[in-house]
Amino acid sequence: MIEPSHPPAQVPTRDSAIRLEGVRVRFDEHEVLKGVDLEVKKGEFIAIIGPSGGGKSTLLRVIAGLQKAQGSVSVVGQPAMVFQDYRLLPWRTVEGNIRLPIELTGRGKVETYLGMRKVKHLYPHQLSGGMKARVAIARALAQDAEVLLMDEPFAALDALVRERFNLELKSLHARTGKTIVFVTHSIREAVYLADRVVVLKDGRIDTVLDTSGEGRLTAFTDGLEALLRERLGIADSTLVEPPPQPLRPPWEVFGVLGLAGLLLLSWTWLSARIPLFFPSPWAVWQAAVQNAPQLAHGALATLEVAALGVLCALLVGTPIGYLMGRSRTVERLLSPFIVALQAIPTVIVAPLLVIWFGFSLEAKLITTTLISIFPVMVSTMVGVREVDRIYREVFQTIGASPWGVFTKLEVPGALPVVLGGLRLTVSLALIGAVVADFTFQGEGLGAFANTERLSFRYASAFAAVGVNVALGIALYGLVTLLEYWVLRYRRR
Repeated sequence: MIEPSHPPAQVPTRDSAIRLEGVRVRFDEHEVLKGVDLEVKKGEFIAIIGPSGGGKSTLLRVIAGLQKAQGSVSVVGQPAMVFQDYRLLPWRTVEGNIRLPIELTGRGKVETYLGMRKVKHLYPHQLSGGMKARVAIARALAQDAEVLLMDEPFAALDALVRERFNLELKSLHARTGKTIVFVTHSIREAVYLADRVVVLKDGRIDTVLDTSGEGRLTAFTDGLEALLRERLGIADSTLVEPPPQPLRPPWEVFGVLGLAGLLLLSWTWLSARIPLFFPSPWAVWQAAVQNAPQLAHGALATLEVAALGVLCALLVGTPIGYLMGRSRTVERLLSPFIVALQAIPTVIVAPLLVIWFGFSLEAKLITTTLISIFPVMVSTMVGVREVDRIYREVFQTIGASPWGVFTKLEVPGALPVVLGGLRLTVSLALIGAVVADFTFQGEGLGAFANTERLSFRYASAFAAVGVNVALGIALYGLVTLLEYWVLRYRRR
């Protein structure tokens, strides 16, 4: 049964799940949708086909509420959507992705894992295209929406896997009774799956064909095709195991050892030239052994100030960076002051801190925070902006609250960049702690090195510098291990 291209406005009925009247969408001078009228009954399966650029995906985005349009759009509830690129969160496992709508809204339930229960602990990069499609559909079903929108979800799959999914989707529709709007380029797929096929051309509905009768009886012809299917069997998704991590190339190890040896030789040569002001490695080692208790005490004091400085930098810099990342206006307002503050030399600020706070822990923390906060703010700002818009649309279709977007999307999405900035922050915080010791005469390595320098015991001063370098390497390594653990979902 062929309906006219521009049917009259539909009379609202209680059986309608979707009703579009005079829907128009314009991008600049190009009109993508030109007065689309369509009514979809509850429980109906509608397939939309048409040439590329005809407005199919735009129409789906209008129904999902992702695209503003002129005209009347009426949809029952908040539709669930399966995107063409699936848009699985890379930092969440299979189960975490499927349960995302439940965690964000407190509603819904996991209706089915679609055969993915055995691999629910894996991350998206470990899955094949077919397995990702299963997870995306299961996530949409967990939303427990009456309307399910699907934008070419099987386009990237091979023919055999696609046939398997057609069978499963047909069974799923019969079991759940959901209203499904399915965009596809495959004529056979549309005829096989849908109750009605809508042909969309040049932004208008060209034809609506009723296929609920003979079209859904079978998707395959008899004879050779049936025989080939029998011989090939029913295709299924396969697990993509990540390749084993390569061993570190020998030249890297020898390169590090070689550079360390070259540095040691250069140090020895310089100490022979100016022994008074440049002690030899052996003299520094002896001084370190002789002053081990003092160096250990100084290292703990320096580490305490550095750790508290990193904490203060995170507590202050992260919220400011987040606001700057979310709002260009906030960034333009605060950036001049932040850059100006970063450009002020610490040696100028430190004497003022002595006047205001005395030789106290507060003065040390302010100095350390001022030196180390800049990377925190910048990395947080960049990290928030790096969260891809396509994931924000997923959360929008689910109906997530701002807090859900912040905790489930923005925080884990920004973590890779923030942790990269944290590497620099811990190094700067250690420098800040040493500078504070020099200025405020504390008990850390900076104060010990300064005292030994003034007493012309340069070997002991060099030993304090060496301990500080070891602390820096250790802190950098800890952040690297933290990053490795937090970002374990990423393909290496």
